[in-house]
Amino acid sequence: MAYKFKMLKARYLFYSLQFKRPAGTSRGVLHQKNSWFIQIWKADHPEFRGIGEVSIISNLSIDNEIDIPKELDELCQHINEYKSWITTNGAQFPAIRFGLETALADLNKSGNQIFHQNEFTNGEAGIPINGLIWMGSTEFMRDQIQEKIDSGFNCIKIKIGAIDFEEELKLIRNLRKQFSPQTIEIRLDANGAFNAAEALHKLERLSAFGIHSVEQPIKAGQTEIMAKLCQKTPIPIALDEELIGIQSARIAELLDSINPQYIILKPSLIGGFTVADSWISAAENRQIAWWATSALESNIGLNAIAQWVSEKKTKMPQGLGTGQLYTNNISSPLEIKKAALYYNPALPWQNPFD
Repeated sequence: MAYKFKMLKARYLFYSLQFKRPAGTSRGVLHQKNSWFIQIWKADHPEFRGIGEVSIISNLSIDNEIDIPKELDELCQHINEYKSWITTNGAQFPAIRFGLETALADLNKSGNQIFHQNEFTNGEAGIPINGLIWMGSTEFMRDQIQEKIDSGFNCIKIKIGAIDFEEELKLIRNLRKQFSPQTIEIRLDANGAFNAAEALHKLERLSAFGIHSVEQPIKAGQTEIMAKLCQKTPIPIALDEELIGIQSARIAELLDSINPQYIILKPSLIGGFTVADSWISAAENRQIAWWATSALESNIGLNAIAQWVSEKKTKMPQGLGTGQLYTNNISSPLEIKKAALYYNPALPWQNPFD
């Protein structure tokens, strides 16, 4: 970040996001998700304030949730030394780094939460997104799939690993009977649910249904096993959790070791947009494709990620449809229409600090 600010001030606010309905993953069921908002302004121009979101997912983010308030308090007290904080503590707190980077970028653009002036923020073009299907009973997942298809989605992301695998196969088989791969793209997200010994066999069985990709079939950290899977898999594999906690100096090493077909970028979990851009550069140099996914942020974090993606000119559906999950999300110009995320400039932003 090459910002030249003088005499900054900052504060932060805790915010608990409440799910409209329990969100099932292979790591458990989520009922709420904690975020903190950081606000930064120049002492001589307090009317312009940048805002960023510090968003974590328990048991997934490497940020120590207990330490976040203390770390934010220290950062806000010494906000003029933010560059030093990034160097010393940024790697330990990627969620705070994401929030800090976003707030500074917002302040740099006069604090109106418009980071890039383009067709997206002008409301002229949307970002294609996938329809997210949460884990649950077979009936619940089937109802979600039908709802997404009725809403016009042609790319469906199904979280798997929580119910019986045979039931999941049956669900996908029935979907394929109705819709060909040319009509509906199916992405699967295992969240590391497959046992390493059975992962390849499960991928082979799933391959009968024209699957676009499988995210993180086995738990992160099993580099040699994942590398072999990526080499032998009949379905393209996308690394997700595997990227969390990897320092910039090790990005090339990880990609060379595993050589996946895709990587999935969650800026709030990997340390912000500067780090995400490093992943993209390294991946594209190796002919590895990518897409971005929100990580259950409020609309404040989602907006920043969407605008960053909008500058990439990618036509691949992104995982940015999580803004409608909460009963108390921050009101914003973000809207989902015809399976795409849009920014409606006519709609106002809610300020959580008011």
